[in-house]
Formats: sequence, structure tokens, C-alpha cells
Amino acid sequence: MTARSFSLALVAISVAAAGLAACGTSNPESDSAAASADEPAGGAITQWTDSTELFMEHPALIVGAPDKFAVHLTDLTDFAPLRSGRVTLTFMPRSGGAPVVAVQDAPRAPGIYGPSPTFTTAGVYDLVIRVESPQARDSLYVPGLTVYASAAAAPRDSGGVGSGISFLKEQAWKTPGFRTAFATEGTLAGTFEAPGVIEPAAGRFAQVSAPIAGLVDAASVANAPAPGVRVSRGQTLALLAPSIGEAGSAAYAEARARLREAEDEHARAVRLYAVEAVPQRRVHEAESRLGAAREALAGYGGGELSAGRVAVRSPVAGVIADRRVTPGSRVEAGTLLFTVVDASVVWLRVNVPAAQAANVSRTAGVEFRVEGSERIYVARRVVSLGSVIDSLSRSVPLLLEVSNGDGTLKVGAAARVLVRTGQRETGVTVPSSAILDEDGRPVAYVQAEGETFEKRLLTLGARQGGRVLVRDGIRAGERVVTGAAYQVRLASLSTAVPAHGHEH
Repeated sequence: MTARSFSLALVAISVAAAGLAACGTSNPESDSAAASADEPAGGAITQWTDSTELFMEHPALIVGAPDKFAVHLTDLTDFAPLRSGRVTLTFMPRSGGAPVVAVQDAPRAPGIYGPSPTFTTAGVYDLVIRVESPQARDSLYVPGLTVYASAAAAPRDSGGVGSGISFLKEQAWKTPGFRTAFATEGTLAGTFEAPGVIEPAAGRFAQVSAPIAGLVDAASVANAPAPGVRVSRGQTLALLAPSIGEAGSAAYAEARARLREAEDEHARAVRLYAVEAVPQRRVHEAESRLGAAREALAGYGGGELSAGRVAVRSPVAGVIADRRVTPGSRVEAGTLLFTVVDASVVWLRVNVPAAQAANVSRTAGVEFRVEGSERIYVARRVVSLGSVIDSLSRSVPLLLEVSNGDGTLKVGAAARVLVRTGQRETGVTVPSSAILDEDGRPVAYVQAEGETFEKRLLTLGARQGGRVLVRDGIRAGERVVTGAAYQVRLASLSTAVPAHGHEH
């Protein structure tokens, strides 16, 4: 056990009502206070090492009286109760003499040991608890336990009622995902929060429209890619039969005719140049006219695949995000037929508040979450940073590139963005999972003792790498709930002790 673990031990020789309240009682508070007012006071002890949590309750320690301890042991690797193994309690008298030893080879219930040491000499004892279990091997040190010569010499129980939120060890052990961690001192990069939205990256998004008015070829639609199907650049998506008499159709027919003429002229120029009947300049001129004719026809879908049909092709490689074609339907020129997006790389557009614009640079680090997910994403690089503040939103646009190889980021998703500044902030930090939002206020739950928790209102600072700086509300060394904190919040809404109580 480290010196740091010793310093974090909470040794509370408290009044019996506080200790017994953690175990639960079915009597009303007034009856409990009256019944225990003349009882010797017991105690409760909470302590953490790197691998084990100890929560121990005991009655007043009296010479000659068997004192049954309730030793709760939690494996901090998975926050499960110790289900097997030996526990040895060695009480070392400070005045010298033989130690008092109590051994229990197995827990009476999962995580709960109940050794009963008997003391023959009054005085102050230091306790060493040795744990030998397949789950954990550890030693815990509890100093300064007082053993009294008689019950009359022991301090009285005041009968008071303990404060805080009761969340028994049995509840914690049975709550999936329950975790706690120490608040620690640390330094994080200064951050601020801003709204954002996921956008397609430039050159990776295309809306494919009908190049001319016409009828959608039924056979081509039957083979057209469905939403979610990946397509390559230039792949045919559908065929259109031009409508007779339409201006667009006439222009398409004229473009086809010009292309055939340009092809014939180019072929003739090449043949004549081969026999030195024309200069090379003639061939270059024919090539230029052929290129112009091809470009003109490309504006109508890229050319003809079969007689009387115009191919609608994908201008980019990606996935079909939307398809709006019906076999045999008539479409006008410019009608949206397909949407193609390559979302392997996306852009994150952030609206940086004007007050924070001076704190952002092109080297700013950014992490964010999208709606419906707690996963943290990190931007790859800054694409652009605006230099003009929008007069309506009072913000500056920041555009960032984000890798999206697994496709979990969807175009159009709203994001909560943390933008890091060049400033550094030092103070108490906790895992971000410890922070809950209650009516717009950040709160956390602190484990004051083994089965007693407190809700703290927080003032937050920087966020970085899954940790949050707490400017006010939590002290370094306090233990905060980092997993299933919402279950502790639910327990705080009820003053009743759970029906099952302790399995002592």
C-alpha cells in the first residue's frame, strides 16, 4: 500500500447512528435515536488502495466482548465483491504485547467478511488487514482503533441521523458499470464549447440531375444502384430516353451530330497528314474541335450508351445516399435523380463565438461528440478559419477535416465541439464520465464513505482527453462516481433504505 493510499484513508470513529444508518434499519428515526441514545458508539472506516476498497463497520470495541466486524471488500479492477479468499485482521497494541488476530477463510456473503476478535487489554491498536484472494492480494492499514475497558467507558451514541445519499455496497456490486475514481491535480489545455455540424468534404459529394428532359429507361432503373451501394466515378446510374420535340432533346441531338462530324473531320485530317497532303496544323485544329464536341456532349450525361439513350453517370466515387428515379417516369432537365457521397472523410463546420475567435488558430486541437453518441472524435486538421464575424450569428466559421473510415459520422449530424486554445489551466481534474447534467447544471457524486455519497454542484473549466477540470465543487483526493452515476442520482431521490438491507 502506498503512502498516497494511506493519506486518502478515511477513518471515521463516528456515532453509532451514522455507522448503523449505512446498514439500514426499519425503525423510524425517532425510535432509532431513542433506542440507541445509551448505546456505546461504533465506527465505520473507508479506505482505498490501488487494487482494493475497504468499507468496514464495527461496534464499540470493549474488553472481553466479542466484537463482530462487517468487512466489505471490493476488487477495484472490476468493482466486484471478493467472492473467495482469506482475510486476516491483526490488531497491534501500541503499548506492546501480543497482537489480537482474527482470521476468516471465506466471505459469509459475496464481498462481506465477519470476523469476531476478542480483546483482553484496553488501549489503542493499529490494524493490518491482509487479503489473500484469487481476485486480489493486498494489505490495508487502519491506525488508531481504541478498545475500552468497559461499555461504561466507551463514548455514547448520540442517536443522530447520518446525512448523505445511502447507496449500499450490495447495490453497487449489483449495478452494471458502477465505477469510482480519485479526483487528481492536473493541467489541461484551455477549451471552449461550440456547436458544429458534419458536412461532406469538397469533391466528395454530388447531386446528379437529369441532363435533359426525357423518360427514365425502365431496364436501366432495375439495375441502378440502391441507397447504400458504393459506385465508382463515371459509373452509369440510369439511362434517359430524350423527349421528342423538347428543346433540350434537340440540343442533345445537335451535340451528337457535332461530335460525329468532329470525329469524321479528325480522322480525315489524320489520313491526309499521313500522306503529307495537309500540314500538322490541320490535325491540331481537328483535335481541338473534337475535344470541344466531346465536352459539349458530356454536359448531357457523358454520351450515348445505346441508340437513343443518354447515360446519367456518377461524377464522384462514393455511396448512393438518395435515389429518386421511377421506371418510365418523365423528368425535366435539372431534376434531381441521385445523391452520391464519399463519407470516408468529412468536414466539421464549427461556429466559433466571436468572443473566442482570437483564441483559435489553424493549429487548434478539436474533439467532439455527435448527437446520440458519447464517443469522442478528434479532428485531423484545420481546413480553413474564417476572418470575418457573421453579423447575425456573431460567430466565425471554423472548418476541420475528420477521418470517418468506419462511417459512423453521418452527414448533417449536429455536434458538440470542444476547441482547445493555446492557454493551459491547472487544477482538480476528474473523468468526464463523472459529470452529469441536472437541469442544465453540471453535478457529480462524491463517495464520502463506503456507502454514503454526496451530490456536488460544479464549476467546470477545460476539457481534454476524457478529463474535465473542476474549478469548484470537488477537492483533489476525493472519490467520484465515474460509472452508473445516474443510479446514485436515483438513490438520492429516495430516503428509504433498500428492502434487502445488508446481508450481514
